[in-house]
Amino acid sequence: DSASAAELIALLSSIAHIPIRQDRAITGSINQLGQIQAIGGVNEKIDGFFAVCKERGLTGEQGVIIPHSNQRHLMLNEHVLKAVKDGKFHIWSVKSLDEAIPLLTGVLPGEPQPDGSYPVGCFHSAVVNRLNEYNRAVLAATKSTNKITETEEKTNKTEPEGNNSNA
Repeated sequence: DSASAAELIALLSSIAHIPIRQDRAITGSINQLGQIQAIGGVNEKIDGFFAVCKERGLTGEQGVIIPHSNQRHLMLNEHVLKAVKDGKFHIWSVKSLDEAIPLLTGVLPGEPQPDGSYPVGCFHSAVVNRLNEYNRAVLAATKSTNKITETEEKTNKTEPEGNNSNA
């Protein structure tokens, strides 16, 4: 459950063809409204990702995105606290997937327009556009399959019964 936010953004990123930053981690469960919910072990998850980043060299861009509701549970070790204070590591807290999207992709999520569309260039627009492409491809394949089926049905009706061409 605590990986559901990461799983969803990975799926949406793949659909939209918008890459996710590899120097940032996210933890949190997500509900059907896109709200990021509290998880267990937040301190251990931050410590673990920090250790990996420190081993590879802190760049000042790395960090962990956590549920806002987990902020009150933070009890980080002194090495993490110093790196955060020095701007070498970050901890961001978010309430929704839309708050996490720009931190992970550098692309704004976008707000729905009155007609239900999204502004060109935003994350959600890219997702919707790709899903529409998939939909068109499925519809085209379905039409093609239906035409083949109709042709086969017509052919079967015109062949005389009992005609066995393999005999």
